[in-house]
Amino acid sequence: MKHVAHNVTETMKVVNKTVLLFILALGFACISPPENFPSIPEISFNNLEYVETIDADSLIVTLNFRDAEGDLGLNPRDINPPFNELEYPVDNSGNLITYSNRPPEAPTFNNRDWIIFPLINNVVVPDTIWVKENPDYYNIYVKFFIKRSGQYTEFNWTAPPFFTTFDGRFPRILADERDRAIEGSIRYGMLSLGWNSIFRNDTIRLDLQIQDRQLNRSNLISTPDFTLAQVRRTP
Repeated sequence: MKHVAHNVTETMKVVNKTVLLFILALGFACISPPENFPSIPEISFNNLEYVETIDADSLIVTLNFRDAEGDLGLNPRDINPPFNELEYPVDNSGNLITYSNRPPEAPTFNNRDWIIFPLINNVVVPDTIWVKENPDYYNIYVKFFIKRSGQYTEFNWTAPPFFTTFDGRFPRILADERDRAIEGSIRYGMLSLGWNSIFRNDTIRLDLQIQDRQLNRSNLISTPDFTLAQVRRTP
């Protein structure tokens, strides 16, 4: 756990939809009243680490941030629109789309795009229903790129065989809704049993953004190119 200015400590863990991958997010901030802070969050790269452990390996990125209103972070109770996790496509008649009646553009069955017997509006739907993730459920966004022959190619976690994402949530930095300028750092760790088997000696780059509760996306930043060996540290 990381300690926050004014004796505030925040932690959060989001379990991914696959068995072997999950996300651990830690956030902290230093609160101060500087002028001319941006209303749209502003971030910059701070640090990158790779830690190997017995249970799982962690790729940890640290970002610096500044924000004029301090409306950063989402707590577990923030699940109502626009922060709902899932959206439910409907057909032309307004009915939920089931796997047996899926249109041609619908994906084949996987545990990300289809839910069996979902609970919708407190009612269990006794079928397999097409769902789409709401990007505004998250507030930190991560893309992976592999560099080969000087060219970057995105490593798409949402595609087979992973059907997952390393986008996630960090918790609310301020406990109340009062607007005030904040600056600090977010330390965001992504845990997996497969970093070495997937990337080995590849040169990697991460692109990252964060989003405030007014749905303002920050600037896009990129980490320096790295290999896992270059950023490895002893736990």
